[in-house]
Amino acid sequence: MMNEQDNSNTSRPLTPHGDGELRDIGIDLFNMQRRNASVTTVGSVTMGGNNPVRVQSMTTTDTNDTEASAAQAERIIQAGGELVRLTTQGKREAENLRNINAVLRQKGYATPLVADVHFNANVADVAALYAEKVRINPGNYVDPGRTFKQLEYTDEEYAEEIKKIDARFVPFLNICRENNTAVRIGVNHGSLSDRIMSRYGDTPAGIVESCMEFLRICKREHFNNVVISIKASNTVVMVQSVRLLVQQMRLEDMNYPLHLGVTEAGEGEDGRIKSAVGIGALLADGIGDTIRVSLSEDPEAEIPVARALVDYIGARTPHLPIPAAMANDFNYTAPERRPTKAVANIGGENPPVVISNRTDKDKVHVVANADQTPDYIYIGRHLPANLSAKRRYIMDYDAYMQLASTHPQADEQVYPIFPHNAVPFISLVEADVKFLVLQYGANSDEYLACLKHHPEVVVVCMSTHKNKVGDQRALVHELWSAGINNPVVFAQMYRHSAEEKETFQLKAAADMGPLMIDGLTDGIWLMNDGDLPDEEVDATAFGILQAARLRTTKTEYISCPGCGRTLYDLRTTIARIREATKHMKGLKIGIMGCIVNGPGEMADADFGYVGAGPGKVSLYRKKECVEKNIDEKDAVEHLLRLIENSLTPNLSPKGEGRD
Repeated sequence: MMNEQDNSNTSRPLTPHGDGELRDIGIDLFNMQRRNASVTTVGSVTMGGNNPVRVQSMTTTDTNDTEASAAQAERIIQAGGELVRLTTQGKREAENLRNINAVLRQKGYATPLVADVHFNANVADVAALYAEKVRINPGNYVDPGRTFKQLEYTDEEYAEEIKKIDARFVPFLNICRENNTAVRIGVNHGSLSDRIMSRYGDTPAGIVESCMEFLRICKREHFNNVVISIKASNTVVMVQSVRLLVQQMRLEDMNYPLHLGVTEAGEGEDGRIKSAVGIGALLADGIGDTIRVSLSEDPEAEIPVARALVDYIGARTPHLPIPAAMANDFNYTAPERRPTKAVANIGGENPPVVISNRTDKDKVHVVANADQTPDYIYIGRHLPANLSAKRRYIMDYDAYMQLASTHPQADEQVYPIFPHNAVPFISLVEADVKFLVLQYGANSDEYLACLKHHPEVVVVCMSTHKNKVGDQRALVHELWSAGINNPVVFAQMYRHSAEEKETFQLKAAADMGPLMIDGLTDGIWLMNDGDLPDEEVDATAFGILQAARLRTTKTEYISCPGCGRTLYDLRTTIARIREATKHMKGLKIGIMGCIVNGPGEMADADFGYVGAGPGKVSLYRKKECVEKNIDEKDAVEHLLRLIENSLTPNLSPKGEGRD
């Protein structure tokens, strides 16, 4: 515990990190296997253990409206949802779950209902009588919600607050035990209490400790029908927090099942990519027993996306073993970027680059968005008639050698790429940048020796393994352990038509998620054998990098999916704000239905739009509320005026000066 003299914002990691950490968690970086979670029963559904990863969604209706809520729940179920969550902001909503449940059961549906409770522990007690599971938020169950005040707690004051949780939480657990009701302890990054913030700061450690305070009571009380979720709109925070939670639970002899999700992910392809990056990074390690993809769309639209993610990643097992070892300096729960020596603009402190294929020489210069122009363009064997002075090109090494003899002036813009079996030729070619395609385990002695003597080589890591994420991790950890600091670009290969764009985006984001979160990525190269336009492939690559907080090339919208607490037309509002601000590269705008997670989840946003009451909206600049209770019909115009008046030379309407 900290004393009064300690800095209240200092992060206090729960446990030391070290080389033995992965063995403590039970995670194999390279060979995918399901985490051994305990089994929790939610009505007719069991999760954890060897049960399938369950998919779920949440209604957006007024929970007091029985007919509308039951109808929307039915649409979620028909889409494949295995659990349905409903907001229960008051006792009336909690009690009406009985009526909604009755309508669904009369229609023959056994799908469990989950009550979502915030701010009022008494409501949770009531909901436990009528729902198969009750979600409580440690950030506002007993503690007041996050206010961003710089509060300080002595050890004694802190301990007293824990006693309040205990006194209120145990009676709730007893009600759940008597009614066979499961409990979801759902921590949101956006609603940590000031007490947790004072001790741990806005960190994964604080998020995890907020959860562990409740889990320790569950364990002491022998209440095991528990599911846990840790969510954030920031994919990096979300993944690191869940990894740290898994470690901490293992150290304290707990193995409760986990619910995964990226909260406030947004809508459309941005929301899907962001969710796939965060959820995919954890599913790839066998972590996760139920998921929700939170989209600002109709709830039933979330289910096919969630199912596609679960099925795609689950198909990696069983697979041939990958005999690899983790690099000593790698830290799974708090990874930092792998140290590399920059080759031109690749590696070092540079943001990850994007490489794109343009093997059709007539389409080399086709780019849909100037802010999403690939850094390097692979042109195969055919040099286009005109080289853009602002572009860099990659050619097959034998074609490059012919080019160098006839067009020596092209050397500054065109670079060779070597297949793994052409390593001996690397020394014969003069170029400031060279690319070498490698796959783990293929002639490793040869390529390790080559890379040690050729710092100008950028490794292009490919894999045809069934678990290519584990295989690609293995190569980079091998380089890291050997003291080789050449940059690494990950190349992912797909085969999708233009009609399968969403599938392509989900797969690419899920494959890159763990590699980016692990800090291994110096570049991304997406290849697609199909009629999906090159510009769409490029946009996906940039979208994936932005979702992982590695490179910003467009406006980011942190928008919630909406629920019964949302008191304005969320989807129409998002569309209006998007259209008016889409040119503001690098700007982050939060669009929140209500106050539950609003100010917290959009704490790193530049501006926020938050529902404050029926037909009323409050506006935020960073964490500060600057306009309160504006009429909804005027709120978007007020937001745009606020943005315009706040612009500085460092943040122009086109986003110059922002990274």
